[in-house]
Parts: sequence; structure tokens; C-alpha cells
Amino acid sequence: MTIGKTTSFFILVISIVYILMVGKNLIIPFVFALLLWFVIREIRRYIDKSKWLRQKLPDWVKSLFASILILAFLGMISKIITNSIKGLSKSYKIYEANVTDVIEKINTTFNVDLMEMARDQLGDFDFGVLLTALFNSLSDIFSSAFIIIIYALFIFLEEVNFTSKLRAMFSETGKFETIIEILNRIEHSVSQYLGLKTLVSLVTGTLSYIALYFIGIDSPEFWAFLIFLLNFIPTIGSLIATLFPAVFSLLQFGEITPFVLVLVIVGVIQLAVGNILEPKVMGNSLNISPLVAILSLSFWGAIWGVTGMILSVPITVIMVIVFSHFDQTRSVALLLSEKGKLS
Repeated sequence: MTIGKTTSFFILVISIVYILMVGKNLIIPFVFALLLWFVIREIRRYIDKSKWLRQKLPDWVKSLFASILILAFLGMISKIITNSIKGLSKSYKIYEANVTDVIEKINTTFNVDLMEMARDQLGDFDFGVLLTALFNSLSDIFSSAFIIIIYALFIFLEEVNFTSKLRAMFSETGKFETIIEILNRIEHSVSQYLGLKTLVSLVTGTLSYIALYFIGIDSPEFWAFLIFLLNFIPTIGSLIATLFPAVFSLLQFGEITPFVLVLVIVGVIQLAVGNILEPKVMGNSLNISPLVAILSLSFWGAIWGVTGMILSVPITVIMVIVFSHFDQTRSVALLLSEKGKLS
């Protein structure tokens, strides 16, 4: 590679990263709209397994049904989150007092000045402000739902004529079949990942809800949803999902025992699902190197924050599939793959 090509390559990469950072408010909703489109098509495919429904219902009716189902689920989740955070906000003064008690107990037990320093730092700690910030962050996510739905609507409108457009563009060059194959593989891989990962995360969230409910944690449905959502973040998601309710138990009870119970029980659930159930369900369908998954997580997290972490795996899957179909980028796809093999 000549110096001129190397320079052009780095300029292109820097330009792409800059566009991704500056235009994230427009790009992220569009990416979520594409994922929503994948999920709706997957639901539609399940409906088509019934011969009677496949023959009687047009595609737009099946898409409408799937959309209503998803919107109803999101509406229910939004209501649960709103009610949970409001309930937690009302009790923040009790939680603040418990923080002081916990620090005092640890300070007395271990007789160290480090906890005194920690208590000084937490003197102005306002749990209500923390919950407000968390509520605002989640509200921003759900406030983007409208533009995501608009994007998804236009994607479905474009879907009707998209294949004929591709045929007109690439039929003469003989690349039409290749383009269709790439798109089909992207749809299959991303839809499979979203479906299986949702199932695994749902199992984790449900088991965690049962554990948190019996331990007595306030608003267990909120923490279960947070665990469900954070499990979409590779590797570190399950760790963060375990620490959040565990640390909160210190605020609620002012004792170490509930903290240990949450840490152990929810941690065991995460390990069991992540190391036993998930490998059996997911298999090697993603074909991504673990190192690449971590680097992708860091890269997209740096650009788009938590949203980028959640989207890092689907984006990397798409990159591997697309790169594998072109001679110039096939070597890159091999490096990104798990075992140096491309399906």
C-alpha cells in the first residue's frame, strides 16, 4: 500500500468516525429502525409458518400486527420503568441514611480511615438526583421511539420496490444475485442474533426478578428489566447488571447480607445462563472473534455510549458478512471471524 493510499484510508476512517459521532442523533434511530424491521420480518416469518395465515393475510396486515405487538410491549415497559423510578425517588432519604449506616459498620469492623474518607465524599450524595438523571436517560431513549417508528414505516414502504430497484441496478453487471445473497445473510444472522439473545436475556431477567422479589429488593421489575437490557452488552453487561441491584441493596437495607445475597444469586444466574444456556442456544452462529467483540464494544461505546455497546454485535456481524463477499476486504472478514472460516 502506497503512502497516498494509506493517507486516503486514514482520512476516510477519520471522516466516517466523525460523521458517526456528529450525526448520531439521526443515525442511531435509523439503526434501531432497521433492527425493528428485522424483528418485524422475523415475526412475520413465524406467522407464515401457518399455511392458512400465509394465504389469507397480506404482508401489510402481518407487519401491522407485529408492529402493534412490539409497541404494546414497549409501552408496558415504559410504564413499569416510570412507576418504578417514581417509587424509588420517594424513598431516597431512607436510602441516604442507610448509606451512612453501612459506612459506619464497615468503618467499625475494619477500623480503617479509608471508609471515613468515603463517607466524607458521600456527604453530599443525593440519590434523588441520581434517579432523576437515570429517568431522564431512559426517557430520552423512549422519546426517540417516534422517529424510529417513522424511519421503520418508510423502510417498509421502500421494501415493496427495493428488490426491483436492485435488479435494475445490478442485473447487467451480474451482481444482483450476490447483493441479494448478502442482504439475505445479513437479515438471517441479525434476526437470529436478536431473537436468541432476547430469549436468553428474558430468561436471565425473569430468574433475576424472582430472586430479587424474594430477597425483598424494591421495584424488582425495574432491576429485572435493567438486567434484561444490559445483557445485550457483550461481556461487561452481565457484570454491570449484577452490580446495580447489589449496590442498591446496600442503599435500601443498610446491611451487607442482602448485598451478598444479590451478588451471589444474581451472579450465579448470570454465570449459569451465560456459560451453559447461551452457548447451547447461540452456538457459533455469530462467527465473531471474542477479541473483536471486546474491541467492537469499546469502539462503539466510545462513539455512541451505552447505545453503541448494545449495537456493537449486530454491527460487527453485518461487517463480517459484507466484507466476506469482496476480494479486497475478505482478509479483514477472516480476521474478524472466530476461527478464520467464513460460511
